[in-house]
Amino acid sequence: MAVVLVCAAALPLAALPAAGSWLLLHGARRMPLPRTPDRCEATHFNGAGVVLAGWRCATAGPRRGTLIYLHGISDNRKGARGLVDRFNALGLDVIAYDSRAHGESTGDACTYGFYEKQDLRRVIDGVRPGPIVLLGHSLGAAVALQEAATDPRVTTVVAAEPFSDLRTIATERAPFFFTPVFIRLGLALAEWQAQFAVDEVSAVNAASRLTIPVLLIHGDSDLQTRPEHSRRIAAALAGPKRLVLVPGAGHSESLRGEVWPDIERWIDAQLSVADLKVRSLKPS
Repeated sequence: MAVVLVCAAALPLAALPAAGSWLLLHGARRMPLPRTPDRCEATHFNGAGVVLAGWRCATAGPRRGTLIYLHGISDNRKGARGLVDRFNALGLDVIAYDSRAHGESTGDACTYGFYEKQDLRRVIDGVRPGPIVLLGHSLGAAVALQEAATDPRVTTVVAAEPFSDLRTIATERAPFFFTPVFIRLGLALAEWQAQFAVDEVSAVNAASRLTIPVLLIHGDSDLQTRPEHSRRIAAALAGPKRLVLVPGAGHSESLRGEVWPDIERWIDAQLSVADLKVRSLKPS
């Protein structure tokens, strides 16, 4: 009888790694999506074995490049609605899409940048020539940094609330009853189920290979992804950088009204550099 009781008590514990793996890979799909913004067309992009539902929004004035918006975990492209007018006015086409396994896109598992950066590269393949600006939040910020490290087409990155690496953030966010052993088992199970490598998902490692300008934004009261993640990334960045800590902002709160002028000035400055390069190459 004692053996039966011990085994029965152990069953819930044995299920913890599987539960942790499932929660890591399968965030909630937030639906429904709002209507397509004015001046935008609903479209689909071909990712790495997935189809990404998105919007393509062309600027009406002289074009200076393309801004791609990348949303956070368990979110979708709706966060780009308020950005279209703002960045079209800067001469940027705006593209936004639902990440794999999010919104209306296909795909079963979120891999936090392992496959998402491949999806992003394929989206960039389909945009018009010119500077590429990546603006990402949380998950999207980490994806942007990972892709920018290997894609010379990216001119600048604005990364709000990125995590430094997947193993660290998964450990920090695990419930208190997940022991280190259960966390390791859960991550290993997630790797096997989604066919990816956890330790290759690292924005901080990508940062050490980045020489383009990067603007980091983080709430100083973020308890879900602590500001130390952005500090580690900032310390690793090899190129021009700036870290903005937003007073009193928690997670998903750093992109406040007072921060947007800083973002616009940062992007405009990088576009101006690109404009000068293009003019210098034209025959006099």
